[in-house]
Amino acid sequence: MRRPSDGPPLFPVMQLSTFRPATNVVVIGASGGIGSALCRQLARGETIGTVHALSRKTVPAPASLIRPFAIDLSDEASIEAAAEHVSKDAPLDLVIVASGLLHHDGLQPEKLLRELDGDNMLELLRIYTVGPALVAKHFLPRMRRNAKSVFAALSARVGSIGDNRLGGWVSYRASKAALNMTLKTLAIEHARRWPYGVIATLHPGTVDTELSKPFSCRVTPDRLFTPVISARHLLRVIDRLDAADSGGFLAWDGTTIPY
Repeated sequence: MRRPSDGPPLFPVMQLSTFRPATNVVVIGASGGIGSALCRQLARGETIGTVHALSRKTVPAPASLIRPFAIDLSDEASIEAAAEHVSKDAPLDLVIVASGLLHHDGLQPEKLLRELDGDNMLELLRIYTVGPALVAKHFLPRMRRNAKSVFAALSARVGSIGDNRLGGWVSYRASKAALNMTLKTLAIEHARRWPYGVIATLHPGTVDTELSKPFSCRVTPDRLFTPVISARHLLRVIDRLDAADSGGFLAWDGTTIPY
């Protein structure tokens, strides 16, 4: 039976109407649940020129507009090579960092202080803070200057310091809070030379993916999104952003989340 959050069985195409024609898009983390859904949604858009699907292991392209390419966020040379590749024919209009890792064997969100492990904490910081920061270093200079461009990274509501009422998940919360601060800081510098540019962190909601599966059982069905629904929400928010929103931390419905 279809969950309420699945929406109608057939989705209309989610168009990006505020970007220039032949939009040059990059999705990093394209092999993940949300990343792959973003690629498929974008590839259906009439205004999209190319969707560069970047991931650690290149994935088959389900549509002609999707161009796979390898990237390793733990290797700066790989990030730089990917940035050069995707911008060789045109400046970048939209970059979405959707890569993630919440758990694996030996790495689980901490419920108590005694479960804190320094190596695990550093691993999450490398994935969620250092990796996107290095992506920004090499991709932001290649963004389009004379029209709207957006650099967005997926964050999480649990990364909000102001919204933290439950505690726990120290490493994951800290890595997302650090990501928020990183992009907020970069947005200030970026605005000096890219007046139409937007940098933002986005909360995709709780999404039914392998990453969230061990924790989504406590989420009510109406608040558990499929990757397709989450991707559509995110693209709707991205399409509504303008330069005044740069540096923001926004939820899937467009509401502002406190840092």
